[in-house]
This record gives sequence, C-alpha cells and structure tokens, in this order.
Amino acid sequence: MSWLVLAIAVVTEICWALSLKWAATAATWQASTVPIVLSFVNMGLLALAMRGIPAGTAYAVWTGLGAVGVIIGSVIVFGDRVPPAQAAFMALTVVGVVGTKLFATG
Repeated sequence: MSWLVLAIAVVTEICWALSLKWAATAATWQASTVPIVLSFVNMGLLALAMRGIPAGTAYAVWTGLGAVGVIIGSVIVFGDRVPPAQAAFMALTVVGVVGTKLFATG
C-alpha cells in the first residue's frame, strides 16, 4: 500500500511542478492557489508513504520519477524540448529508480 501512495505522490509532484509554471503564466489568484494546494497534498502523501518505506528510498523514488515526469510533462504541455543527452540521463534516472525499488527493504 505504501508503494501505491508513493506512486500517487509522484503524480501529485509532477502536477505540482507543472502547475507552478502554469501559475506564473496565468497570473491569477486561482492559478496561484493550485500549486499551494498540491504542495500540501504532495507532502502529506510522501509522509504517508514513508510510514512503510524507508525515507531515503521513498525520497529517491519520489524525486527521480518526479523530475523525469516533469520533463516529459513540460514537453507535452508547454512544448519544451529535450536534447538527446538529457533524454539519455533521464533513462539512467529511471534505471536507478527501478533498481532502488527492486532492492528496497520496505
């Protein structure tokens, strides 16, 4: 169950980061509220996941997949570009996260 909560926290992290850019471009109070709310939800989910997963493992998975997800999301939503070298390092990050999950003790 902790891994499912962590997966939801990763998705929330991606939405939170993308909403920051959206809030900066929209410049309304409603748009500014979204990242604030998502931040609280995100931290709560991460904390909940850490009840059953070691903190270092949970944080590594959360940040790694969150970073890759934000890059992919920014390509889709905002039309950002990803150079081939960056894509290769993103793949290495995913390999590291998969290895972290496979050898996790929690």
